[in-house]
This record gives sequence, structure tokens and C-alpha cells, in this order.
Amino acid sequence: MKLSLEYKIREPKIKLDKNPLLLLLHGYGSNEEDLFSFATELPDEYYIISARAPYNMQYGAYAWYAINFDADENKFSDHEQAKISRDLIAQFIDELIQTYPIDSKNVTLVGFSQGSILSYAIALSHPDKVQRVVALSGYVSEPILEENYLRNDLSKLKIFHSHGTVDQVIPIEWARKTKPFLEKLGINSTYKEYPVGHGVAPQNFYDLKNWLLEN
Repeated sequence: MKLSLEYKIREPKIKLDKNPLLLLLHGYGSNEEDLFSFATELPDEYYIISARAPYNMQYGAYAWYAINFDADENKFSDHEQAKISRDLIAQFIDELIQTYPIDSKNVTLVGFSQGSILSYAIALSHPDKVQRVVALSGYVSEPILEENYLRNDLSKLKIFHSHGTVDQVIPIEWARKTKPFLEKLGINSTYKEYPVGHGVAPQNFYDLKNWLLEN
């Protein structure tokens, strides 16, 4: 069966009746190889699936949605494309559960940058499909959440989010607003900062791995 998105997969080294899923969502202008390089370091019982974003930017670069610039160099995200990707990933999760023996009650999204922004959008819009989120170098973008997301039961969501203090792509202030936003929704979240730019520090990886093992 051809699934909605192209992907790379690492089968679990420890086979259970149903295995948990870690779904990796890369950033703008990257591809499914990017976060997949972490796969060997992640826990053995997971299906690790790295999805490729649908919008082709040429030369192996893909995006979940367009980012446009105006004459004054202001950045605008294409929210309509982002919503299409949000729903596409939600559908992709269903397809993966139909295709592989994945535990539908143990699905974690790991997103970087644009992938992180979408991970929040999917989890808040479809908390029935996702239990945990690791959001690296991103923030919550309210315009791309489902209109009625506040009606959802968000009580079981767990979120680990982190940011570099000298991030030149997504300002640290945007990330810092996310913790109080999640707290207001009653969501259990862990937030950490690292003295890096727009990337994942080794300590960041170590902390997220421990968080996965504990949650």
C-alpha cells in the first residue's frame, strides 16, 4: 500500500505484539534523512519513521508549507498549506497503524523547526492520535490549529520542548511563550534551553532521550 507520505523506517529491535511509534518530522528545506540520523541512538522498542514533507523545493529539499518574504523581508507562513500538512500527517499516522503493528496509544511526534510547529498543531488538533510530542526549536502557531481544538481532551498529552538561546531563525521569545500557553491548557510539559543556535545540542538530545524513557 502506498502511503500519503514518503518515509524511512527503522523497525524495532525488540518486537512486541504492538510497538510504540516515534514519528520524525524534519524542518523547512530538509528531508527525511535529517532526523533519521538519530535513529540508532533511540530506544530499541520503537518503530522509528521519518516522514518527508510534501512540498518539493528541488535538490532534496522539502517543506511542510511555504515561507514567503515581502519587500521588507518580513516572513509569512502559508497557513493554508500548513493545515493541509497537519491533516496529511494525521492521516499518515492512521495509515502507519494500519500498515505496521504499532500501538495506537503510544505515538510520539519528534519535530524540528517547521516539523516542531506542526507537531504541536497535530497534537492539539488530534490528541486522540498522539500522546507525546518532542518539539525542538519551534513554537505553537495558533492559526494552524483546528478551529475547535479547545474542545479536545488534552489532559493526556505530554510535551518536551526545547530551544537554543541564540537561535537566529526562530526567536527564543516565541518558544518561551509556549510553556505558559501549554500550562493554561493544563498540558504536562517540560521546557529546556541550550546555549546554541537553530540546532539540537548533544545535551538536548540526551535530555529528550531520558524524557522518552521516563514518560
